[in-house]
Amino acid sequence: MPKKKFKINLIFRLLIAIILGILLGEFAPMFINRIVVTISGLFGSFLLFVIPLLILSFVTMGIADLTQGVGKLLGFSAILAYVSTVTTGMIAYLIASDIFPRFVITHKFYEHGEETLETVAAYFTFPIPPIMTVPSALVLAFIFGICISMRKGTDVGKFLYGLSHDLSEVINMVLHGMIIPLLPIFICGTFVSLTVSGETYALLNVLWKVFLTVICLHIVYLFVVYFIAGLISGKPFLKMMKNQIPGYLSAFGTQSSAATIPVNLQCAEANGIPKEIRNFVIPLFANIHMPGSMTTITCCTTAVLLMYGMDYDIKIMFGFIATLGIVMMASPGAPGGSIMSALPFLPLVGIHSDGALASILISLYITQDSFGTACNVSGDNALAAIIDKVNNKFIKKIKDDAPVGVLDKS
Repeated sequence: MPKKKFKINLIFRLLIAIILGILLGEFAPMFINRIVVTISGLFGSFLLFVIPLLILSFVTMGIADLTQGVGKLLGFSAILAYVSTVTTGMIAYLIASDIFPRFVITHKFYEHGEETLETVAAYFTFPIPPIMTVPSALVLAFIFGICISMRKGTDVGKFLYGLSHDLSEVINMVLHGMIIPLLPIFICGTFVSLTVSGETYALLNVLWKVFLTVICLHIVYLFVVYFIAGLISGKPFLKMMKNQIPGYLSAFGTQSSAATIPVNLQCAEANGIPKEIRNFVIPLFANIHMPGSMTTITCCTTAVLLMYGMDYDIKIMFGFIATLGIVMMASPGAPGGSIMSALPFLPLVGIHSDGALASILISLYITQDSFGTACNVSGDNALAAIIDKVNNKFIKKIKDDAPVGVLDKS
C-alpha cells in the first residue's frame, strides 16, 4: 500500500515563514537577509504581473456563469449575496474603526507609509510590467463576461466561453501551482525586513487582538443571519445552526468553499431546504457569498492602515468594500482565494498590491482563513432558507394569478 505524502497546511507554512523571517532578521548575517529579500522581491514582481490576468479570467467567467438562464431567482440570490457580503464588511469596518484605535498604536516610524519598510536592500530587482492595468482588466472582464453570457447559444459565444474557461483554468493552475506555494517566501522576506527594522513584535502584538475581534464578528454574524432566516422562513434558528455544524467544521478543515459543497448540501437537506433550491443555491453561494472573508479582509485592512498612520475614513473604505463585494463573486473557492482576488484593489486604500503592506495583510488574513471560510459556507444555508421562502411565495403568486385550471396537472 503506497504511503500518503505528508502535506503541511498553508496556515502552518505561513506561520513557519513568519517565524523563520523573525529568526533570520534577528540572527542571520545581512547578506543572507538580502538574498531572502531579493527572492521575495522577484516574487512580488511576478505577482504584480499575474494580478490583472487573474482579474480578467476569474471575473469574466464569474459573470458569464452567473448570468445564464435561471431568471428572477438567480437575480434575487445574487443581490442577496452581495448585500449580505457588503453589509457585513461595513459593519466590520465600523466596529474595527471604533475598537482598533484603542490597542493599535501608530508608531512614528510609520509616518511616511510603507516606503520606510524597505530596510533590507535587495541585491537586484527584475520588474515585470503587467500587460494591462487592473482597472483595464476589470472593465474588460465585465465586457467579455456580459457579452459571452448573451451570446452563449451561438457558435461565437461557445468559442469565447471555451476560450475564457481555458484562460481561467491556466490562471487557476498558476495560482495553485506557483503563487500560493511561494507565498511563504514572500511573507518570510517581509518579516526579515520588519525584524531588522525592529517592528515585528509590535505587529505580532496587534495580530492576536485582530484575530479575536474577527472571530467574534463571525460568530455574531452567524447568530444574526440565522435569527433573521428563522424569522422569515419560520424555522427554529438554533436547530438550523445545529444542523450546520458539520458544514462549518468541514469548511474549517479544508479552507475551501468549493470542497465543502457536498457536506453543505447535506446540512441544507437537514434544514428542510427542497432539493431544487439547495442544488441551485449552495454551489452558487460557494462562489459568490463571502461575508466571513469580507469581515476578515476589512478588519485586517483597517488594522494595517491604522498601524501605518494611513487614512481609513468611511469614504475610502466604503468604495473598497463595495468593489470587493463584486470582485469576490469571482474569487476561487480555495485557500487564500479571497485575499488574492482582493490584492489588485488595495491601491483603493493606498496599499501597493506587491508591497510590504500587502504581504503583511496576506499574513493577517490567511492565519484566519479557516474561520472566514467556515463563516462563508455557514451563512450560505441561512440565505438558502430565505430564498426558499421567497421562492415559495413567488410560485404561490403565480398560481393565484393564473386562470383556473391552467396550472393543474392531469
